[in-house]
Amino acid sequence: MANYFLIGLVAFLCESIDSSLGMGYGTLLTPILLFMGYEPLQIVPLILLSEFITGILSAFMHHKIGNVNLQLGSKGFRIALILAVCSIIGTVIAAFCALSINPRIIKGYIAFLLMLIGVLAYICSHKQGDFSWSKIFILGIIASFNKGLSGGGYGPLVTGGQLVSGLDSKKAVGITSLSEGLTCLIGIIAYFTLDAKDLDWLLGTALIIGALLSIPISVNIVKKIKETYFKKIISGSVLLLGLFTFIKTFNHLISYQNLPIIIASIIITIPFAYYFGQKNILNSKQIYHDN
Repeated sequence: MANYFLIGLVAFLCESIDSSLGMGYGTLLTPILLFMGYEPLQIVPLILLSEFITGILSAFMHHKIGNVNLQLGSKGFRIALILAVCSIIGTVIAAFCALSINPRIIKGYIAFLLMLIGVLAYICSHKQGDFSWSKIFILGIIASFNKGLSGGGYGPLVTGGQLVSGLDSKKAVGITSLSEGLTCLIGIIAYFTLDAKDLDWLLGTALIIGALLSIPISVNIVKKIKETYFKKIISGSVLLLGLFTFIKTFNHLISYQNLPIIIASIIITIPFAYYFGQKNILNSKQIYHDN
């Protein structure tokens, strides 16, 4: 029972981060449980189940406390629904690609994308971007494609991408909670339809209870943080996650001999993101001026 209590505590901490920043639950919890000796097929269905329950409840709490409007027919609800529907399309595309693409290339691509989004989101944190439904649709496809290929990268990309697309950070976190909860529902149906036998339901209970207990604290933290600071916190978190993913994936390449290549990659990435961030801001100013 002490082991399940520890797992509940870990789930509490991971969900605290996820409900506050819109990312981190599965990304942090999966490797921790694998390290504790669990097999992927033992934990993935239960993580999806707990993330579905907590995602829906977290979205409800964000809506109730005023961080975002998720009423049926509202802009926030429609964005979450589009992101969730896109998860079906992106996952199907990813299933075909996963058979022919090297996993290391996939992780490297996701690391680069997260770093790019992190820098873009930080640049755009000083100015409201130009929102468009096409950006949300493309974001949903890319995020679900990433999740289908690697099992991760959904929350950080969706949350950071919404900031770049012109949404407030608090709304982005609430919308991500709802869309990820709906996306996990699709995964749950798939697992339990195909094969989900011999699951440790005490483990599942510990995950769900631990994660649920963190939600009231997290949504209130989001409500109290100033919008400008919160955008910087989220963009910094996405950037750090991208750097961590890159280092973890290519740690065998990190050496003095390859240091010039690493530095060159960073030098190329940051100005590239800065250019597109400034372009996004200029486009927003032009639209505002024309209107």
